[in-house]
Amino acid sequence: MWERTLQDLIRGLRANKSDESKFIAKAVDEIRKEIKSDDMELKAGAVLKLTYLDMLGYDMKWASFNVVEVMSSPRFHLKSVGYLAAVQSFDQDTDVLMLTTNLFKKDLTSTPTDIAVTLNGLSHIVTPDLGRDLTPELMTMLTHSRAHIRKRAILALYKVMVTYPEALGPGVARLREKLDDPDPGVVGSTVNVLCELARRNPQDYLVLAPQLFHLLTTSTNNWMLIKIIKLFGSLSPYEPRLVKKLQSPITELISTTPAISLLYECVHTCIIGGMLQGASGDSLARLCVSKLAAFIQDADQNLKYIALLALVKIVPTHPHLVAEYQDTILASVNDQDVSIRLRALDLVSAMVTPHNLQSIVQQILSHLVADSSSNSLPTAAQSLAQQAVPASPTSIKPHISPSQSPAYRLVLAQRILTICSQSLYENVVNFEWYLSVLVDLAHVANVDVGAQIRDQLVDVVGRVKGVRRYAVKLMYTLLCDDTLLHNAREEGSCSEVLWAAAWICGEYCSELAEPQKLLPYLLQPQIATLHPEIIAVYIQATSKIFGHWAAEVAERWDDDDLAELKNTVEMIVGSLGEFVGNRDVEVQERAANTLQLFNFIQADLNAYKPKPPASNPFAEASSSFDPMSSASSEPRFPKSLYLIEPLHNAYELNPVALVAQASVPVPDGLDLDVWFVAPPPEPVVAPEPKMRKSSSKGKGKEVNGGTGKASKSKKKAKESVTNGDVVVLTPMVDEVETPEEDAEERERKLAERRERQRDDPYYIIDDRPTASSSKRMHDDIDAIPVVRLDDMPSLSAIDDTRTLPSLRPSPNAVSFTIDRDGEMPVGAVSPPPPPVGNGSNGSTRAATPAPSGNGSGSGSATPSRISSFPQYDVPDAELRTSTPEPIKVTRTKKTPGKKKRTQSSALGPAPEPSTAP
Repeated sequence: MWERTLQDLIRGLRANKSDESKFIAKAVDEIRKEIKSDDMELKAGAVLKLTYLDMLGYDMKWASFNVVEVMSSPRFHLKSVGYLAAVQSFDQDTDVLMLTTNLFKKDLTSTPTDIAVTLNGLSHIVTPDLGRDLTPELMTMLTHSRAHIRKRAILALYKVMVTYPEALGPGVARLREKLDDPDPGVVGSTVNVLCELARRNPQDYLVLAPQLFHLLTTSTNNWMLIKIIKLFGSLSPYEPRLVKKLQSPITELISTTPAISLLYECVHTCIIGGMLQGASGDSLARLCVSKLAAFIQDADQNLKYIALLALVKIVPTHPHLVAEYQDTILASVNDQDVSIRLRALDLVSAMVTPHNLQSIVQQILSHLVADSSSNSLPTAAQSLAQQAVPASPTSIKPHISPSQSPAYRLVLAQRILTICSQSLYENVVNFEWYLSVLVDLAHVANVDVGAQIRDQLVDVVGRVKGVRRYAVKLMYTLLCDDTLLHNAREEGSCSEVLWAAAWICGEYCSELAEPQKLLPYLLQPQIATLHPEIIAVYIQATSKIFGHWAAEVAERWDDDDLAELKNTVEMIVGSLGEFVGNRDVEVQERAANTLQLFNFIQADLNAYKPKPPASNPFAEASSSFDPMSSASSEPRFPKSLYLIEPLHNAYELNPVALVAQASVPVPDGLDLDVWFVAPPPEPVVAPEPKMRKSSSKGKGKEVNGGTGKASKSKKKAKESVTNGDVVVLTPMVDEVETPEEDAEERERKLAERRERQRDDPYYIIDDRPTASSSKRMHDDIDAIPVVRLDDMPSLSAIDDTRTLPSLRPSPNAVSFTIDRDGEMPVGAVSPPPPPVGNGSNGSTRAATPAPSGNGSGSGSATPSRISSFPQYDVPDAELRTSTPEPIKVTRTKKTPGKKKRTQSSALGPAPEPSTAP
C-alpha cells in the first residue's frame, strides 16, 4: 500500500533500483491525486515529494499553481514548504509569478518568521516586475526592529537592484545609512552588498569612502575588513587621493595581522590600487614581496599559488625586489602541483633581465633533461599516505621531475624560446651561448618545437653577423650527427632543426675550412626519411657548398685536384638521381635542376686536359681568366668550376625591416579606388520578337518556297550585342546545309570565334595544339635556333687576395651586434611608427637585395658587380624614363548581315563584352 510521506518515497526508490522509472511513474500518479486534495497537509506533502523528485531531474512545473497555494498557507511549516518548492522550480518564465505579488506584500507585513522565509524566497525568484512592485516594502524592512530581518532585507535588496536597476538610486542611499547601523552583522551585510555593486560601476560609490575608511580603522572583524579592503581596491584607481590615505592603515595591517586571508587581500589591494608606485611605495612594495615570499615557502599549496599570482603583478614595477627571491621561485618550477609550476614559469618569464637570463634558462633546461621515467610523480594513494604520516623535520622530499607530462614539457620549451627572443633578443648578451641552447633544446625537448627552433636559428644567424662563424661550426656538427636523422619520423624529434642547419651551412659556406667534407652528409641515403622541405634545402645547400668549394679550388688550381673533383661530382650526380623521382614536386624540381648543372660540370671535367706548364715563369701568376681578354688566353682550370657560385652569391640575405612594406613610396597618379576595368552596365533586354512559324508537311520535313524540297535544316535564333548594351534577337531563318558543308562551316566559325576572342581579356584561350597545328609545328622544327655553350663568356680574373677560410677559435669575450632595424626598400618614404611590441620572426630575403662581399649589410639597392661575368650595356634609347602609352587593342566583332568592323580602344575602363561563346 502506498504511503504519502517523503520518507516512504525515498525508501521505495531505494527498494526499486532495478525498475526505478516504473516506480516513479506510479508515485507521480499518486502525487497528482494528492495535490488536488483540499487537505493542505496532504497537498504540502505532495509538493514536498515533487521537490525531491525535481532535484533528481523530474519536471514539476505542471504543479506551479499548487506550489503557490501552499505558499499562501497561514501555517509556517507549510508556508516554508511552498517557498522551498518555489525556489527549487520557479524561474523568470513561470507564469504564476504574477499571482505572488500580493502574497509577498502580505507576508512582508506578517510575523518575523514569515518575513524571514519570504525574504529568502524573494531573493531567489525575483523578477523585474516583482522588484518594481516590492521595492517600497523592502525599503521599509531596512528599518525593522530585529537585526536579522534588516540583514535579510539588505541581501534581498541587492538581488532586486541587480534585476531592477531603477531601484539603485534609492537603494544605495538607504544602504549608506546602514553603514552606521548599531548591529555589526547589518554593517557587514551592507559592506558585502556595496562590495558587489562596486564591481559593476566603482566611481558611483566614491562618496562612501569616508565611512568605509572609518570602518577600516575601527573594526576588528577580519571578514568585514576583507570586504572593505576589496572595496577600496576597486575605488582607488578612480581617486588618487585614496592611495596616500590608505598606505598607512594597510601597512599596519600587513605588518600586524595574523590572518593570512586578510594579509593577502591587503597585498592584492596595494598592487591593483597603485599604492606601490613612487618613492613612498618602495617600502610598502618590499614589505609585500617579503610576505609573498614567505607564502611561497609555506606548505599550503593554495598560499603558494596566490603568492606566485601576486608576484607576477608586482614584477613589472619592482623586478629587483622579486629577483632577490629567484632561487625560491625557481624551486616552485619543480613543484608537484602543475598549476603552481605554470604560475612559477609566468613569474620567471616576467623577471628575466640580461644578467639573470642564462641562469634562468639553464635551470629550466635542466628540468627537460631530467629522465621522466625514473622520476615520476607519486600516485594518489602514495600522496595520501604521505599526508597521513607526519613528516619529520629531517626528512628529505624526493626529487620530483615535472618532465613526465608532454604538455608541460612543451610549455617549458616554448617558455625558453619566448623569454630569450622577446623584444628581438634584448636580454641575450652572448649569442654563441644562445645558439648552443637552441641545439641542446632540440635534443632534449622531445616535443613539437622544431619549427620554432628552426626559425630562431635562421633569424639569429641572419641578424648577428659576428656569430655566423660559430653557427656554421655548430650546424656542421649537427649535420654530421645521426641522432636527429634517425629519429626524424618519431613524434617530437625536432627534425626541422636540420632544415636550419643545412640552410645556414649553405648560405654561409665561406666559413667552412673544408666544405667538401660536408657534402656526403648532405646526400646520404638516410635523408630520404626526412620531410620533403628539409630534403629540398639539403639539395640547395649541396649546390651552394660545392659552388663555393669549386671556386676556391679554381683559385689555387693544381692538376692533382682534378681526381677529387671528379669523385665529388660523381657522388653528387649519383645521389641526386635518387631524388629526381621523389613524390614531392619541390624535391623533384630542385633535384632535376641541380642534376643538370652537375651533369654539365661532369662533362666539362671529363673533357678537361691538364695544360703543360708555361715556359714563362711569370705565366702562372698571370694565368687568371679574364672574360674581357682575347679568346686565345685559356685558364689552366676547368671553366665549369665558376658555374654555380655566381648563382647563389650575387646578393646577401639580410633581415627585412618591420615597416619595409609600408615604407614603399606610392607611385604618382596611382588611385586604388578607381576601377581597372569598369563593371559592365546592366543589359537592357528587349522584348522577344514573334518568331515565324514554318509550315510543315509530312513527318519531320519542311517545304521551302513552295518547291516541296525536304531539307534537314535547323531553325536557329542568334544573339548579338550591338552598341554595347542592347540585346537584339534576330528572327529565325531556315538554313539548308549538306553534311560536308556543315562540317566546314563549323570549322570556319570556330576559327573566327577564336580569332575574336584571342585579344579579349574576358576569355581564356586553349592554346593546346590540334592535329593540324602539330603537323605545322613538325614542319617548322628546323627553324628552332640552336644555342651553343662553347661561346659562353669567359670568367673574370681570379682575386689572388682571397685565402682559404678557416674556423677561428671563439674568443672568451665577443661583442655581438644584432641587426634590429632590418633592410628598407629603395626610395622608401619615412616609415610610420612601429607597432606596439617588437616581435619579429625569421630572417627572410630582403625586399631589395643587398650587396655581398664585405658582409656589412648596408642594404644598398645597387647590387655589386659579379666579377665573373661582363656587365651588360643598355643603350640610352632603350631606357624607359616615363610611363609608356597605353596599349591599343584592336578587336574584331562580327555582326550578322553587316560587314566586319574594327573597334580600337585603350586598356582601361570599358564595358565588359558578352561572354557568350
